[in-house]
Amino acid sequence: MNNSHVIPRTHLQKEPAGQGNRGKSIFVVLVAALCATGCASMHNLKPQARLGDIDDLASAKSLRGVPRSESAWPTTDWWTRFNDPQLDRLVQEALSGNPSLKAAQARVRKALALAGVAGAARFPQIEGRGTISEQRFSERGVVPPPFAGHWSSENRLAVNLSYDLDFWGRNRSAYESALDQAKAAAVDAYAARLFISASVAHAYVELQHAYNQLDVANETLKQRQHILDLTRDRVAAGLDTRLELKQAESALPATREQIAALNETIQLTQNQLAALLGQGPDRGLVIARPQPQELGAVALPTNLPADLIGRRPDVIAQRWRVQASSKDIDVAKAEFYPNINLTAFVGLESLGLGKFLETSSGVVGVGPAVSLPIFTGGRLTSNLSEKNADFDIAVEQYNETLVNALREVVDQLDSFRSVDEQRQQLQIALSAAQDAYDLSLLRYQGGVGNYLQVLSAESQVLAQKGLATDLNARELDLSINLIRALGGGYDVRASAPTLGSLK
Repeated sequence: MNNSHVIPRTHLQKEPAGQGNRGKSIFVVLVAALCATGCASMHNLKPQARLGDIDDLASAKSLRGVPRSESAWPTTDWWTRFNDPQLDRLVQEALSGNPSLKAAQARVRKALALAGVAGAARFPQIEGRGTISEQRFSERGVVPPPFAGHWSSENRLAVNLSYDLDFWGRNRSAYESALDQAKAAAVDAYAARLFISASVAHAYVELQHAYNQLDVANETLKQRQHILDLTRDRVAAGLDTRLELKQAESALPATREQIAALNETIQLTQNQLAALLGQGPDRGLVIARPQPQELGAVALPTNLPADLIGRRPDVIAQRWRVQASSKDIDVAKAEFYPNINLTAFVGLESLGLGKFLETSSGVVGVGPAVSLPIFTGGRLTSNLSEKNADFDIAVEQYNETLVNALREVVDQLDSFRSVDEQRQQLQIALSAAQDAYDLSLLRYQGGVGNYLQVLSAESQVLAQKGLATDLNARELDLSINLIRALGGGYDVRASAPTLGSLK
């Protein structure tokens, strides 16, 4: 039972003797609490990790010899450089309908809402509260007659105010940490957008690759049917035996099997594209065959790798998480100091409803509430150690992301060099294989050569043509990977999310 419920007093009543010293008493309490802060020791705890610098990662030799251009940074609509209107439509459809992107956007809204919750603690909190309770008061308690020993109601209607003065910046740091996490979530949403657009482009390239392989397989089937017809004529003329005829016949089912497998690949890729668009498989059935794309020579941005940290979404998001972790350390440190809240209330309070609404039932009060950690069993120290460890983890994850970011760029360049070299050798090999096949077929038609020579020469031609389609697809995939490695058009100078974006 609160003694304030016994004899309600309004602000109109005369102040008791000594009431004028209340302010001095409050001041003394505050000074004593502040002086006692030396009892709370942080044991010199601090983080151990250090943020890496991309300039410390040696890469000059790996990047040497690649043309540089400021325009080499991808744009936000980077897929338009493939000059395929259907691909443009598919990417835009995926960016508006993919469920994982919508989930990423919802996570941004959630993070901003949490930042709003944390930010609310920085402002005064005002609430209205009313209570009515019916009870029997003890004859030997603190409640005087005529209420003692009888049933009556205890009533209170008040407006309460509380304000955390936040001398040590705990609430401010908690808010800044939550806002940094929201910024990281926003960058993650862009990273998800980049991942989806790149996935659509990769699947589109795979669809084109399957169609190109199907062309080679159909050409193979046509050639092998021609050889079978020729072999039948030679058997009829007595130039070949049934062995050569059976060999020619067995080559056709194997080719038809390859065609069936490629048709399956086409259907599965169309299904994959439909799913990336957030649609059912019927959507994939109307995707037309992709047209061949012609890309220019590979070039690197002028300021790579220095500007990479401002272009890669994953690097930027992790940097925001490091920043949030540093604010969490500030929150943990503030827990070692006194927490001073200003509280106030004004309203009505009475025993019994008879005079509840009269001015004599008025109550008003104001004063500080001070809490000071004296002995917590090591809880505060352990909490600070945890936040330091979280900061170290975030920093090392940032350093790892930085290393991987630069590695991914160099990986694509190394692969591009390999593809160029393979293409040069392919052109030589394909020309020689085609000449050998044409010669073997002429010899076979003239009755000089045999079927095995034709079959061997044909296999070389088909292998080189298949490799040509593989290299074309690989080059397109590498272009997409390089765009992703360069950030896909993201720029750290873009506006960061704010609480106003919730409106």
